[in-house]
Amino acid sequence: MAPNDSAETNGEATGTVVGRRKAARYIVPFAVAGVAAATIGLVPALADSGDPELPDITAQELVEKIAASDEEQLSGTVKVSTDLGIPSFGGLAGSFAPGGGAGSGESGAAPEAKLMELASGTHTLRVAADGPDRQRLSILGEGSEYSLVHNGDDVWGYDSESNEVYHARSDGRAGGKAGKHEAPEGVPATPRQLAEEALAAADDTTSVTVDGTAQVAGRDAYKLLIKPKQSGSTIGSVTVAVDASTGLPLKFTLAPSGGGKAAVDAGFTEVDFAKPAASSFTFTPPKGAKVTEADEMRAEAEKKGAQGKARKDLGALEGFQGLNVIGEGWNAVAEIEIPGGAGMPAQGSGDMPAQAQQFLDALGDKVTGDFGSGTVFKTRLVNALMTDDGKVYVGAVTEDALVKAADTAK
Repeated sequence: MAPNDSAETNGEATGTVVGRRKAARYIVPFAVAGVAAATIGLVPALADSGDPELPDITAQELVEKIAASDEEQLSGTVKVSTDLGIPSFGGLAGSFAPGGGAGSGESGAAPEAKLMELASGTHTLRVAADGPDRQRLSILGEGSEYSLVHNGDDVWGYDSESNEVYHARSDGRAGGKAGKHEAPEGVPATPRQLAEEALAAADDTTSVTVDGTAQVAGRDAYKLLIKPKQSGSTIGSVTVAVDASTGLPLKFTLAPSGGGKAAVDAGFTEVDFAKPAASSFTFTPPKGAKVTEADEMRAEAEKKGAQGKARKDLGALEGFQGLNVIGEGWNAVAEIEIPGGAGMPAQGSGDMPAQAQQFLDALGDKVTGDFGSGTVFKTRLVNALMTDDGKVYVGAVTEDALVKAADTAK
């Protein structure tokens, strides 16, 4: 059993994995919960199955082991489950994806829409990788499957349920080049990607320790425990099970400070480090499938005005680029001023039908402070305060911490 050896998360302790920590520390809540989120309690079948005896290792050494992991070939099955306390996106995901929705020219097989489905519920993924230019990720459904295949310069998305195909070139025009291992860059969907997001955002407000050992997917692993030193965060801890041999993160678990089941958990149930078959990365559109080229999709969106609307929306968001960050580390809160200063309609103002006002009041908590008054909207991890004068404060912090941040800004 490895000792509970701790390490302060300075630059020496975290090594190359956290080289981006200064830029990322302010987005800890969003990186590990969203996802970005992106961002996944695992079913009981993934519970640790024993505590193997392994050589002692320090937290610094374990973080460096993750950074040095260079497994370029693997295949396996990943179970992903997300419980953020928000409704399941399901088929609605495409409506919120960039350019998505009816009449936008969006393809039902475009990855922006399909990968959003990982933001809620439980999913089974099959992954395969053979170097930086060949990856495959498949989301298995009930009688259907969505596959995202990167092979050289080509990125293919295929939804078997709708028999739709999306195709892009990975030369920057669309789709982007896939990140290391299993998914396109910017789409954290595997334990490694989630772990790197968390470690990249660590700073001196974070405690990193070795918390024993476990066995995941039949492999011996160390458990790296990442916790905020501050009070007020909705994130209780992040646990990463790290393969003792390769340094590859095998399982990622995010526990909310309020207790209950894990909010985000992703882990391998099977993993193999042998070279996958070349056929894993070949794709030919099935007969009769509707194929949408990324360039054509963009042109169609422009034709129907969706692109113009998106540009208009982006123009309105330009003011967000200078957003103010209050606090640091796990307690960082982003202050955003809504363009035009439009806040929630005041109760009894007549600006909103009574039934609609009651519905909004039921979703959020009315709060007051030195900043004035507003409404707090909650999930299990990320909370947001919208003030009546048109400002938004958002972070992975408690309601009290949001109010305090708004008072400080005032």
